[in-house]
Amino acid sequence: MEKMDVSKELVKKLMEGVISDQEVLRLLNSYKDEDRFEKYMELLQEKVPWDDKILLRLSEHVFVVRKASGDRISKCSCGHEFGDYRVNWKLNCLINVRTTIQEMSEVYSPEPACPEPQWQEIREFFCPCCGTQLAVEVLPPGYTVQFEFLPDIDGLYREQLSSPLPDEDKYTNEDKSIELIKSWAKEV
Repeated sequence: MEKMDVSKELVKKLMEGVISDQEVLRLLNSYKDEDRFEKYMELLQEKVPWDDKILLRLSEHVFVVRKASGDRISKCSCGHEFGDYRVNWKLNCLINVRTTIQEMSEVYSPEPACPEPQWQEIREFFCPCCGTQLAVEVLPPGYTVQFEFLPDIDGLYREQLSSPLPDEDKYTNEDKSIELIKSWAKEV
């Protein structure tokens, strides 16, 4: 296996899906360059209109960032802040639920491909600021909103990147979603 110097421009082409087949093969057949994650983070940072440091990309438009205050939060590419990254960011979205064949057939075609309303519903999660659709779930009615994953950010930076974060001891890797849900109960 060859060692290949991968430029930031090549990583950008890879992100944009405009990389040639030859370049893909070269990347697949070479050792990973040690700074590719940093290049990737720099490119992501260049695409957003805010300065908070991106620590990890969760989806196309949702990131875990470190604010100037040191807080780690989930944030939309438009700048909307969902709160503590350990809380399921979907709980702070606008949610559209499709429960009938008519509603489901607007996104599933042909109609026989639709989920069965008595067994499933379609939940669409939107950013309350920019309106971008951020996620979709097809689940049984009443099933809890899914928390895809809670990243071990400190483990990633310490063990995989050999670059521990300065506030590592401040965060525990635990789901804090129940705290938000409990706060809703107090409001009712």
